[in-house]
Amino acid sequence: MTIHIEKLKVRPRKAAQSVMCAPQLTAMLACWAASADFMSVKECHSMAEDLFQCMRRTPMPKKVHKPTINYHLARLGKKIQ
Repeated sequence: MTIHIEKLKVRPRKAAQSVMCAPQLTAMLACWAASADFMSVKECHSMAEDLFQCMRRTPMPKKVHKPTINYHLARLGKKIQ
């Protein structure tokens, strides 16, 4: 019995990425957009402080181990043919 697998490749599912501190960033950008003077720090100081504190508290996402299934399938594909 011969199995022929031509260019077999598995694509991993893409997980939805969550954005750290998105509500705080949105609030700060909205404040900047609403204020007439973009250089005015006084109006948006509390939003900027909230964003700063959120980014300080939130740990960086850990690097996810990349599966090697495509590498192994390519190796097996050469032996099967």
